[in-house]
Amino acid sequence: MQVLLNTGSTIDEGRLAKGGNKYSEDYKKECAVCWMCAADYATLGSPEKVAVTSRDGKHTVAVYPKVTEVMRSGQVFIPRSIWANVVVEPDTFSTGSPRYKGSPVIIEPTDEEVLSAEEVVLKLYMGGE
Repeated sequence: MQVLLNTGSTIDEGRLAKGGNKYSEDYKKECAVCWMCAADYATLGSPEKVAVTSRDGKHTVAVYPKVTEVMRSGQVFIPRSIWANVVVEPDTFSTGSPRYKGSPVIIEPTDEEVLSAEEVVLKLYMGGE
């Protein structure tokens, strides 16, 4: 399913990140999630985990779905974190800041493991994706 990805801070993401807890299980529970509406979740078959893939198909990250009334169909949200950074479009349009809002991505059910922040970094920068 193609959707638009938005990212941004949440209160707990900020609290955990600023508190130096980016490698904690609490940080993973807060940030390794993809918020979506109930209708889109049902269309995907109500999976335990989803894969979010960048528009160019080069980068994918597994996260947990989070069904919430605040999302509209066709849009998802991942808190600002390493999981979101995997699939955010890198184009800066000469601003120095990537496109954190409105990036087209593909979401689909997955059996892939949801990695910790440390594992994502090691996979991306030490083992390649």
